[in-house]
Amino acid sequence: MKKPSSKIRDEIAKLQEQLKLAETREAERIGRIALKAGLGEIEIEEGELQAAFEDLAKRFRGGKARSTGGKGPGGAGESSPCAHNPAGAAEGRAGEA
Repeated sequence: MKKPSSKIRDEIAKLQEQLKLAETREAERIGRIALKAGLGEIEIEEGELQAAFEDLAKRFRGGKARSTGGKGPGGAGESSPCAHNPAGAAEGRAGEA
């Protein structure tokens, strides 16, 4: 027996709310980690920061990061120590605060 469209709409609405809550939790978690790593103090354009995060995501998924992040100062080279040891960087910053 098929479900009526009203029940399907209700299920979609519930799923959308669950998605919104999950995305909020994920964003808060990533934001806390980024602040502990000192990213809140760095002046960088949003697009450049997003590209760096995409490279980081590729790295941890097993893909190759783009090489465009290594151009000049503020490139991927500076963020590597945090990426290699995020817990250590976070612990060091937390101890300073």
